[in-house]
Amino acid sequence: MSSVEASSTLRHAAFVLRGNPLTAIAAAGALVLALIAIIGPSLVPYDPVASDVPHALQPPSASHWAGTDQLGHDVFSRLIVATRLDLAIAVIAVGISFAIGAVIGSLCGYAGGRLDRAVGRFVDVLMAFPLFVLAMAMAAALGNRVENIVIATAIINLPFYIRFARAEVNVRRNLGWVEAARACGDSHLSVVLRFLLPNILPAMAVQMSLNLGWAILNAAGLSFIGLGVKPPTPEWGIMVAEGARFISTGRWWLVTFPGLALMLSVLCFNLLGDGLRDILDPRMRT
Repeated sequence: MSSVEASSTLRHAAFVLRGNPLTAIAAAGALVLALIAIIGPSLVPYDPVASDVPHALQPPSASHWAGTDQLGHDVFSRLIVATRLDLAIAVIAVGISFAIGAVIGSLCGYAGGRLDRAVGRFVDVLMAFPLFVLAMAMAAALGNRVENIVIATAIINLPFYIRFARAEVNVRRNLGWVEAARACGDSHLSVVLRFLLPNILPAMAVQMSLNLGWAILNAAGLSFIGLGVKPPTPEWGIMVAEGARFISTGRWWLVTFPGLALMLSVLCFNLLGDGLRDILDPRMRT
């Protein structure tokens, strides 16, 4: 991208953010989450896995901003450290499923015929199952390690991108500019990767943003039911699961703070999707 194109994209992004306050707030929230994930663990006031039983189950105070849990862990420190793990799982899983699914879907949509129909039927069968149940089965079979959670999350997100890319490329494969690329001597693979796939990326941006929020919920849900990351690793789903046992005794902070972290992160990525579409889609520029 040239400097002129980059400058035009930045000006258009600023215009979209000024015209849509919710998108601006979501973008700021996503940026804050990313910064917390990058530098937060080095700034936490307490060791997130160090027990301090004499100070267990203390409410929020000046020394422990989000209170302590049943083992005396500082809840605020665990929340900050858990941000890196949850975002890393979501970003890596969605990135893998997007890269593989977009290429497979684009090639199938471009080729058509039996390959396209076979892949389409496979995706339909896969999406017929409750995807979280499928993730539970894979996590139980592979074991509750971080890399296995990433694999399970990537696999259940894969059908969305295959289906989306297949449909978008199928609509565009016989347009004039695609015919012109073929007439210039470009191979079929080159036409898909150089022309068709970049053309559908803005349309897929919304799906990617939505899937990031859903991937965070999926990882937290697996941890909540005991099939995700193992304790005492700081993770939002584990913190909610452990805190749920103390709701009846009035220890509200054990569930409230990790629950808010989950809610706000998913909300940010959901709201960001429409803004990304407006920023990346050249048809939105005037």
